[in-house]
Amino acid sequence: MAEHNGSQTNADVVHILTSDHRDMLDLIAQIEHATQPDQRRELADTLIAEVMRHSVAEEMYVYPVMEKRLTNGTEEVEHDKEEHDEIVKVMKQLEDADASTPEFMQRVRELKDKLDHHADDEESDQFPKLRAHIPAEELVEMGNKVEKAKKMAPTRPHPSAPHSELFHKSVGAGVGMIDRLRDKLTGRTG
Repeated sequence: MAEHNGSQTNADVVHILTSDHRDMLDLIAQIEHATQPDQRRELADTLIAEVMRHSVAEEMYVYPVMEKRLTNGTEEVEHDKEEHDEIVKVMKQLEDADASTPEFMQRVRELKDKLDHHADDEESDQFPKLRAHIPAEELVEMGNKVEKAKKMAPTRPHPSAPHSELFHKSVGAGVGMIDRLRDKLTGRTG
């Protein structure tokens, strides 16, 4: 497992998700330091897309394993999903807010608090449990699945339905979400 071909194929799921948390909080810091509304808007759109991808991937591939393999896994997953729902609601408000208004930055701060709390819960409690109860090669396998799901996942917040369900609907039927950010984020089309 020591090959490196430019992708994170050897990273385990804990490493990938922790790295996502760092990236999200870094984007928030960039929004806080941005001076132009259009710059804030673009960074916020990128942040929303990243959080959605992360959340969908967790709900598809991490939470089912937590439910099956961790003591109190079901309760922890319910708690995490509730936090995801709260995060999505704030992101929807952020998406609708004018980047030149104080309300926009208020939503950014609210999102930062929720993401901080959620990341801390996972990193200090759940991720160590995953590492303790799941074999290393399985965590790498989960990491690969998470990376694939993040590439396919919807990037717009839709608070009315479970994220993984939306993912299956939008990919399965080819309808639902229009991903206006994918090309910009990946730098390619199609």
